[in-house]
Amino acid sequence: MTDAQETQTQEVLQFPRLNERAPEFKANTTHGMKELDDYKGRWLVLFSHPADFTPVCTTEFSAFARAHDEFLKRDCDLLGLSIDSIHSHVAWVRNIKDKFGQDIGFPIIADISMQVAKAYGMVHPGASDTSAVRATFIIDPDGVLRAMLYYPMTNGRSVDEILRLVDSLQTSTQHGVATPEGWQPGDKVIVPPPSTTEEAEKRLEEGYECTDWYFCQKSL
Repeated sequence: MTDAQETQTQEVLQFPRLNERAPEFKANTTHGMKELDDYKGRWLVLFSHPADFTPVCTTEFSAFARAHDEFLKRDCDLLGLSIDSIHSHVAWVRNIKDKFGQDIGFPIIADISMQVAKAYGMVHPGASDTSAVRATFIIDPDGVLRAMLYYPMTNGRSVDEILRLVDSLQTSTQHGVATPEGWQPGDKVIVPPPSTTEEAEKRLEEGYECTDWYFCQKSL
């Protein structure tokens, strides 16, 4: 492998990391130019799809569109992306409205240069060198990357799960707690475990619902 090929491979395989600043971007979208700082003070779900005018992607975009108001209720915006032109995006959005009766109310990044896709690790050579996999990034109001989900090109995401994850992250952030498997709003949350033996001794007397010193829950 030449030095140029090695550099290119490293660039393609670059991935962002949780609890660090999300990669900056400024890109043309179906709603005009957008950059990461436009979403400061709000949550953001940035998600990629392999290509416009493909069946699995159409089901995903329709599902995100149906749930758009629910995300907005949580002060969370949606932003799509694929390695297609702005004209392809516009035509596809019109096609979804015409053929499936669904308005797409959120912007879609046109990333022909693959600049945003590479910065976010959306391009996986094992899947495709020219298309983004189904990647989802949840970014908090401070621009910090809080969660990442990757799906193969053959299988669509669950938008309900992404909405649930936003709820879970917001709850953890606001209350300083963790959430168990399958947690839904209104369920009990997990109190962070003690970090010293003294705290462990006291934990069972602090009024939580404890199975043992390291596993305690409470209702919010």
